[in-house]
Amino acid sequence: MSVDSNKERVFIFDTTLRDGEQSPGATMTLEEKLQVAESLDEMGVDIIEAGFPIASNGDFEAVVAVAKQVKNATVAGLARAISADIDRAGEAVRHAQKGRIHTFVSTSPIHLAHQMKKTEDEVIEIIARTVTQARNLIDDVEWSAMDATRTPMEFLKRCVETAIKAGATTINLPDTVGYAVPEEHFAMFKEIIETVPGADKAIFSVHCHDDLGMAVANSLAGVAGGARQVECTINGLGERAGNAALEEVVMALRTRGDAMPYYTEIDSTQLSRASRIVSAASNFPVQYNKAIVGKNAFAHESGIHQDGMLKNAETYEIMTPASVGIKETTLVMGKHSGRAAFKDKLKELGYELGDNAFQEAFQRFKDLADRKKHVYDADIVALVDDEVGSVGDRIRLVDMEVVSKTGGTHRCDLTVTIDGEKNSVSLEGTGSVDAIFNAIKAVSGQNPHLVLYAVDGVTGGTDAQASAHVRLEMNGRIASGNAAEPDTLVASARAYLNALNRVMIERGASAQGALAG
Repeated sequence: MSVDSNKERVFIFDTTLRDGEQSPGATMTLEEKLQVAESLDEMGVDIIEAGFPIASNGDFEAVVAVAKQVKNATVAGLARAISADIDRAGEAVRHAQKGRIHTFVSTSPIHLAHQMKKTEDEVIEIIARTVTQARNLIDDVEWSAMDATRTPMEFLKRCVETAIKAGATTINLPDTVGYAVPEEHFAMFKEIIETVPGADKAIFSVHCHDDLGMAVANSLAGVAGGARQVECTINGLGERAGNAALEEVVMALRTRGDAMPYYTEIDSTQLSRASRIVSAASNFPVQYNKAIVGKNAFAHESGIHQDGMLKNAETYEIMTPASVGIKETTLVMGKHSGRAAFKDKLKELGYELGDNAFQEAFQRFKDLADRKKHVYDADIVALVDDEVGSVGDRIRLVDMEVVSKTGGTHRCDLTVTIDGEKNSVSLEGTGSVDAIFNAIKAVSGQNPHLVLYAVDGVTGGTDAQASAHVRLEMNGRIASGNAAEPDTLVASARAYLNALNRVMIERGASAQGALAG
């Protein structure tokens, strides 16, 4: 890419696989994590935080697998300020061409008093000891002050100075609970960078949460204050209200280079593809009006806007759809399209499927094309994401008949396969969807709590596919499921089954204690 020599580089640290996966219901399989990591690496992300190795054997193996796969990015593993954590992280990232240990400790008074039960002097000793341990294992060490934005400035300076002296090469000052406002975030970084001895020996990093909707604004303010690394996630995925969205940070710096003289090495044309991959892997749909990658980000319905767009696109678009990997032409596929055309369209949309998955997706596409007059890119994305998300499901829908009568009975006759064996049941409910969900619970022998149920139209028109979203909780685990079908009831059943299959996956126990950020 061509870069203005007067601009300074900002490194992009993506934590979708660690902080993003901590979102309730966003747990990814190893295969999904590897797919996300490959996308991030190809896009030009500088550092990929692959996970929290001490959390479970599964997390450890995932970090090892990502470390072995990634070709260009640095691979980081998270570790609490505990000796065993740091050793485990070091063991995981040693497989990477470029590895990093990211260790953290709380610094705010409320965390020290209620969570760590440590004094300030004890925290300083912990920082010195654990950062030294990490640096003895690897040259690239990042240290984070959890809840930095609620930490008194003088103590925060002592912590930063101690971490740098112990060998930290990156200093991260997270807005862990999304408490900061841009002006004070800017001032915090500026003062610490200008006054802490040895600050010039480290790269400073921002890590902002979106509890007050200011994660991206705070991240950019931190960069203006001297930070040169931004920690973020695809689609803003993360705990509570999420993290700063990578795509928003990257495009803000690119679009407003006049006001912010910084650049990244991200290939922005891959942002839309990365967004779809993460959405499918995490089963978290992207809101329609999401900046940069949302369905409506480049859509114009107002007559005034349409008139302006026809005359000059710059009247209402400050960036082009192509700059983030969104194609302007969407109506290109139909029932006469063959396998080669469908495979080419999938590649254009960012999908590479194995033979079996491709054949199943193609058949579903042909079935959809027979029932639907127009097949849009969004229809194909929903169809393939649904198909990929169901691979490996123990419980699969075979047949369903729903009978509903105004003021009368709502009944669902359901047949599924469980581990390949057919099972049938007939159940009633207060409505059609209730009857379907009751039937699934009965035939599966499971009784999860329904946390969320929602249905959207993938595209416009009465023949549009219905996109159903279900979130279930069972035995302390939460999982989401999505499905797209022209029939709303079928979509609802398949989404519920998708979530049920996910929530039944046995997961290793997570390590106790808070995680950084």
